[in-house]
Amino acid sequence: MRRRRLLPLVVAAALAVGAAGTVAAGTPAAAADCTPAQVIANGGFESGSSPWTASSGVIGAGTGQSAHSGSGFAWLDGYGSSHTDTLAQTVTLPAGCTSATLTFWLHVDTAETGTTAYDKLTAKIGGSTLATYSNLDAASGYVQKSFDVSSFAGQTVAVSFSGVEDSGLQTSFVLDDLALNVGGGSTPPPPPTDATRTPGSLGYTVNLASDASGDNWTGHENVTFANASASPLTEVYLRLWDNAHGSCPTTPITVTNLTGGVAAPLSVNCTALKVTLPQPLNQGQSGAIGFDLGISVPSGADRFGHDGAFAFLGNALPVLAIRDAAGWHLDPYTNNGESFYSLAADFDVTLDHPTNLLVPATGTSVDTPGAAGRTVTRATASKVRDFAWAAGPFAEISGTSPAGVKVNVYSVTGISSADAQSMLATSKSAIDAHAQRFGAYPYTEVDAVLDNNFWFGGMEYPGFVLDLVSTTALTHELGHQWFYGIVGDDEYNGPWLDEAFTDYATDLALGQSGSGCWSSVSWASAAEKITDSMAYWDAHSSRYSTVVYGYGKCALHDLQRLIGDTAMTKLLHDYAQSHWYGVSTTAEFKAAAQAAAGTVDLTSFWTQHRIEG
Repeated sequence: MRRRRLLPLVVAAALAVGAAGTVAAGTPAAAADCTPAQVIANGGFESGSSPWTASSGVIGAGTGQSAHSGSGFAWLDGYGSSHTDTLAQTVTLPAGCTSATLTFWLHVDTAETGTTAYDKLTAKIGGSTLATYSNLDAASGYVQKSFDVSSFAGQTVAVSFSGVEDSGLQTSFVLDDLALNVGGGSTPPPPPTDATRTPGSLGYTVNLASDASGDNWTGHENVTFANASASPLTEVYLRLWDNAHGSCPTTPITVTNLTGGVAAPLSVNCTALKVTLPQPLNQGQSGAIGFDLGISVPSGADRFGHDGAFAFLGNALPVLAIRDAAGWHLDPYTNNGESFYSLAADFDVTLDHPTNLLVPATGTSVDTPGAAGRTVTRATASKVRDFAWAAGPFAEISGTSPAGVKVNVYSVTGISSADAQSMLATSKSAIDAHAQRFGAYPYTEVDAVLDNNFWFGGMEYPGFVLDLVSTTALTHELGHQWFYGIVGDDEYNGPWLDEAFTDYATDLALGQSGSGCWSSVSWASAAEKITDSMAYWDAHSSRYSTVVYGYGKCALHDLQRLIGDTAMTKLLHDYAQSHWYGVSTTAEFKAAAQAAAGTVDLTSFWTQHRIEG
């Protein structure tokens, strides 16, 4: 049995719902043109309990559970004894509106075991049951639920929840950020608020052949996907990131002969290609597009460029953009950091190339003989966010870490064998150190490609990194296998979530405590924050590394000192596990940190360290 402590914001004096949490449908509202609106009030429970009616202690903020956003939430049950909690709000859906969508975020936490649904939460609108959840729906974080309630347009009804707990072990049903958006009619509806990231179930199958130099590749790419969202999917967007290295409309990445949809002109400086689907995809429905692909690698020791005989192809394959509650993410390319935001996918990439060129790549590679003088390398990778490769007459050495991860080091001309061996040792040590803290490395191998001419230092891709000969830099890039690679994030709008976390992980792997590093912090302006986006840092580029990397990792060191080594170690391990192959947000990390901190209120910590979100 878990004791719970909830600090009430305001508790309603009376309940207007029955034992089952239902309220009968009211009479239709007067007919009128539809005005798009969000009709649930105080859906985040930040303004006391009004206008909700709820059981005592349901609405509040306190220890034991955390909000999806803000500080307030509704916590039904969780006593470990026979108990019923209710929550309801009466709303009016305007007449004339043809669409209405109810969404809410639900976290189910339970001590029950086995496969029996002992404790249940029922969600209703009017007299209609929308869904029933139970202890079997327990998960480590919040999950958004979405329902089409358009049939209630013009009515006054109650949105209600009833949680019934048996006499055994506890189950908590925690609700937050409820919304009921109405639209349609003669006025366009508001933007979708469905926060489910889509498209999902992604698969990329690619066949490419190179010229003699490895700088030019042509072939075909197929993309399969499904709509994970309750909102219909009418289009997808391909991100052709490396077109930022060209002069739009003259681009190094070309997509032609597209099938499976209708392509629009390139946008966002030629890095985005909208593809309108033949018909909308509803939730769970699948689609596919295919196209011929051309890649021409420009000159330069860059993440997409060639340094003499050595070509580097980071972000060269078009990948699908994400749509979430903010809409489509079509951020511009940034050379200062990263813009990349993608979901985990499966890649099957076949690279036909001259035999004298080695092609280190994301995933597990198998070579077979091709035409005369050529080799066919097939690289496969599961649950990765991107795919990168290189081509050239590299020197290669390999080894295996003590934990069993295969490590390959590829060096351009000019890298000494001693430096290559040193970086192999660094790689084996770093990959195991990070795995011990955050969870076992889930892929079979990792490739480190070394070139001391890289102007950017290092760059991370799943199972594949570009780097200088530097112990610190390589340990950092390998740390990105977890933060960005396994635990994803929106690198344009929240770069600290991968860079600060990886720099902190680098310090830990190299035995550095970060003692006193926060004492050197000096903000350049009131607008400067660790959590600023790349839009801000592109306008203040000289401060990007100092704040995001330096101040960011120091904030995490400070958090460790505040909550203790044991709590911090558990926090980061458990947080990585709960977001494995998923996406991390600042709000989710702050909530997890507050839970790990227990009775220590972190509000002033976030303010002092300028971590917002």
